[in-house]
Amino acid sequence: MSVLGIIAEFNPLHNGHQYFIQSAQREHNYDATICVMSGNFVQRGEAAICNKWTRACMALHAGADLVIEIPFCFCVRSAYYFARGAIQLLNATGVVTHLAFGSENGRLDELRTIAAIIADESHEYKKKLKYFLSQGLNFPTARSKTIQSIKGNNIGNIDSIIMQPNNILAIEYLRVLQQDAIPIQPFTILRQGSEYNSLELTNHASASAIRHSLLNNPGNFDNSSFMPSQAFALLQKEIQAGRAPVNLASLEQALLAKLRTTPLNQLHNIYEISEGLEHRIRKAAITCGTLEQLRQMIKSKRYSLTRINRQLLYVLLNVETQKMLSFDQHGPLYFHILGFSTKGREILQEIKNKSALRMLNRGSDVKEAGQDDNQPVLRAMLELDVQATDIYSLLYPNAAHRSGAQDYTTSPHIINSRP
Repeated sequence: MSVLGIIAEFNPLHNGHQYFIQSAQREHNYDATICVMSGNFVQRGEAAICNKWTRACMALHAGADLVIEIPFCFCVRSAYYFARGAIQLLNATGVVTHLAFGSENGRLDELRTIAAIIADESHEYKKKLKYFLSQGLNFPTARSKTIQSIKGNNIGNIDSIIMQPNNILAIEYLRVLQQDAIPIQPFTILRQGSEYNSLELTNHASASAIRHSLLNNPGNFDNSSFMPSQAFALLQKEIQAGRAPVNLASLEQALLAKLRTTPLNQLHNIYEISEGLEHRIRKAAITCGTLEQLRQMIKSKRYSLTRINRQLLYVLLNVETQKMLSFDQHGPLYFHILGFSTKGREILQEIKNKSALRMLNRGSDVKEAGQDDNQPVLRAMLELDVQATDIYSLLYPNAAHRSGAQDYTTSPHIINSRP
């Protein structure tokens, strides 16, 4: 059996994603395509524009046969931990043989060379990285300069490779595959269309442009030229129902209240809050009246806006460092199924036969696992997912849809396989 694995957010799924899936599937005669996808909050610490079940349905219509949620404790993380959790999840299926990912340079050999340097963590690498970090540079910049100093001109323009968002994740995927000796064969598809952060709404619009239009210029969101027709129809349905677009800014007052009232010693215990950052956060929370002001006041060379976004979510969900270390030690402990095709149903049976992870297919499975005292780490990991959905539902524009415990009551989307 040959099964293609894809790691995605589909926030939302656009024409570039459709091109990527189809291009990856043409590489080989795969028996099925499995997608592991971020839940209601994504890697950069933002709320997804529409919920995870809708985005899973978009993925199924775009060619995926099975969509599995990446637990919150891995998907809302820095690139390495995001990549590690996602690949561990794919590997745990016992059926995935290939991994496809997008990149800005499209050259697997260069990406592998950079990944090998990082994975090796030689004395020279550690020493140079420590030096650049001591200069006040943020981690991505410090790492880029470290690799440049080690490889010199042996690899193209290191900065242009290692600082591009898709390349960053591609390198981390390759790093994890090498470090953990995971026997999944990787290949990359050259990214097409607008740049990742482009806000131009064209036929090749980025997800950033689509989200920006929805949140800031909803009147421009009136045709499906920048999304596959079925994905556009699903998104329009969510908008009409009042479940989209979702914007984390709606939690502004709740976040500020949480930051102002959480004791400093508790803030200090939150994951990624170190080096006295809790004092900087508290001062900003007392001073600022908006979420944007808060972010800008906390921001520094060391702390990017993306990292701050994630830290705010960790505070909101009380994600402590020790808890996160435990999750990293165990890796993903369950498959929460968000959707599948009829072909995907067959693959699910194969996974059940080959994997030791718990299968959460229905809402009742999620509820039962969340109450299982015999698996405390699994229970704590799943509890974060459920809490994240409970918070996310409060962001729906229509208050009628803001009920809690939706992970306990929502079943996977099922579609017929394409011929």
